[in-house]
Amino acid sequence: MSEQQHTQAVLLEWIRSQLSGFGDLEDKVLTIPAGQVSLLYIKSVTDGQAISRNIIAPFYEMGHPAAYYSYVADYPGSEEVTDGQRALDLLLSGYACIGREGKLCCFDVLRAEASSIKETITESISQGPSDALGESLAVNLNLVRRRYLSSALKMEFTVIGNVSKTKVAILYDESRVNHQVLAELKEKLDSLKLDILQAAGELEKYISSDKLRIFPKTIVTERPDRVVFNLAEGKVAVLLDTTGYAIVLPSIFNDFFTAMDDKIHLPFVGRFLKLLRILGVAMTLWLPALYIAFTSYNPEIVRVQIALLIGGSRATVPYPSFVEVILMMIMMEFLTEASLRLPRAIGPTATTVGGLILGQAATAAGLIGNIMIILVSVVAISNFLVPLNMMSFSIRVLKYFFVIAAAVLGLVGVVICLVGFTLYLCSQRSFGQPYFRMFALDVLGADQRKKSGGQ
Repeated sequence: MSEQQHTQAVLLEWIRSQLSGFGDLEDKVLTIPAGQVSLLYIKSVTDGQAISRNIIAPFYEMGHPAAYYSYVADYPGSEEVTDGQRALDLLLSGYACIGREGKLCCFDVLRAEASSIKETITESISQGPSDALGESLAVNLNLVRRRYLSSALKMEFTVIGNVSKTKVAILYDESRVNHQVLAELKEKLDSLKLDILQAAGELEKYISSDKLRIFPKTIVTERPDRVVFNLAEGKVAVLLDTTGYAIVLPSIFNDFFTAMDDKIHLPFVGRFLKLLRILGVAMTLWLPALYIAFTSYNPEIVRVQIALLIGGSRATVPYPSFVEVILMMIMMEFLTEASLRLPRAIGPTATTVGGLILGQAATAAGLIGNIMIILVSVVAISNFLVPLNMMSFSIRVLKYFFVIAAAVLGLVGVVICLVGFTLYLCSQRSFGQPYFRMFALDVLGADQRKKSGGQ
């Protein structure tokens, strides 16, 4: 072997070592009687048809490796490289590396998904990318890989489901991930015994350690930029074929109140918006319960004018405040579910008109107080401030515990329920991470980025 061939072999071996753990790495040797060439590329960011048409087919048609390499090197967009890091960067950017007799050429075969990508529906933002994950695993890997051009991003593949044979990809940054979390996830995936797996939310239910939980402990998202951001924070992402959502873990309580455009706004504005969401959740949980407590149990706590105002609005209501609150909350749940299930063309109109008519008719008939209408509207709006639906659904259910506690014990019940709710959050873990760690995660992520940058 000549010195140039030895150099090429060392260079290719270094590239392979850097890309170990890449489940989507293709490493081939094209051979004909006149000689052979080495071919490396990453399937998730390259166009398979372009590789077949412009790289593989010409090699067998020409029949001579030297002429073929000259064709590749002179092709528009190709680049001969001698530096391993440059070749690695080009591979991650959508190039294929072709090696022959001590020479290495990178050929542009980038696949940029566009036509099959839809806009986000459940996680809309005011600024930033609007593309969403699709139902094709290859497309989703392309969306993530194009945003995360690092050799530390590893992909591992497995198959779940005896009947569905659903392909699952595990993504993580090897230099930042918590390997204990990764090992726990792999152990849970290997132990799953399922026939059918069709949705990310279904898999999230199976891999969560606590079956009787109130709050979600993993994020199910449709945004590739959220996946990339969490990968950079040292988390693990799980992508499924045939579903447009990814699972991000471990996730703590604070993560569910972060919208992706918080990273685009000024720091003060982003923190203010997050504070608004947390305040909205508090109003959703507490307002109905406090209304019951102040109306039926502890009217002496509020000002006299407010107590008289509430009493006047309920003068014609024939049942206790607890029944009034429950009826209106259930009616709002009906309207919310109807708006989700009805066709998009008529859903918003039907639910808006239905809500207005029902509210006005109930108030005019004296069945519901005016203040109750305002309170239920505020609760409904506040609940939708949460950016992620899984947490929003949990808050919708949890507020009934506060209402029942207020109906039984008044303000004391609300306080007991709040203390119990806080203790429950403090006792929870998400893949070993404290679930109620509100603000330490951002600091941890910043420290990890500084360490990795320093290294």
